[in-house]
Amino acid sequence: MENKPKSDPDKMVPPAGAAAARLTQNPHALREGREKNLEVAIGHQVRELRKRQRMTGADLAAQTGLSVGMLSKIENGVISPSLTTIQTLAHALRVPLVQLFSGYDEPRGAMHVKAGAALETPRAGTRAGHQYHLLGHIGSNNSGVVVEPYLIVLTTESDRFPTFQHEGIEVLYMLEGRVGYRHGDQVYDLEPGDSLVFDADSPHGPQELKILPARYLSIICYPQAK
Repeated sequence: MENKPKSDPDKMVPPAGAAAARLTQNPHALREGREKNLEVAIGHQVRELRKRQRMTGADLAAQTGLSVGMLSKIENGVISPSLTTIQTLAHALRVPLVQLFSGYDEPRGAMHVKAGAALETPRAGTRAGHQYHLLGHIGSNNSGVVVEPYLIVLTTESDRFPTFQHEGIEVLYMLEGRVGYRHGDQVYDLEPGDSLVFDADSPHGPQELKILPARYLSIICYPQAK
């Protein structure tokens, strides 16, 4: 009878179907076109919601105390209504205030960092010989998530420090060298091409510096401050 090698539980890969079941977003599904002018976006929403509720311009004007002419200017994006007026319109249309802004195409951030141009920066708790190269940063955004991508370089002068701890999820991708990376009570042998995804609230960090220099990507994701 053939002896089959035992599987290493730390390196087992979940079935493709199970992984696919958890990935519910369709990256190819495009959203409807949005308006780049805020006034026009608000006007389109007001007109669409009014018609959906089978209200005439005179009906909505009467409910909000606006003149028919003023309402027409708002719906056509000719003027910028005050926040009080927008709130009044939302109340009359029986929708949340933010829905009147939903058609606006808010600018989305992107940052391109050329090779060798990453900013070397210290993070809170940075240890000796741990070089952090920030690969980009986007401030406040609608996702509610902050992402910090770093290129980390360890040399012969680097401290072994396996007790970093912070909120969020962290992703490591090994580029060069070899380290024994601790997460909680487990130490993972990371070589080029290996990745490690973990809850960063558990103590973690490079515990065994096996082949140096070592370089790896560290991508930290955590909620924006409220």
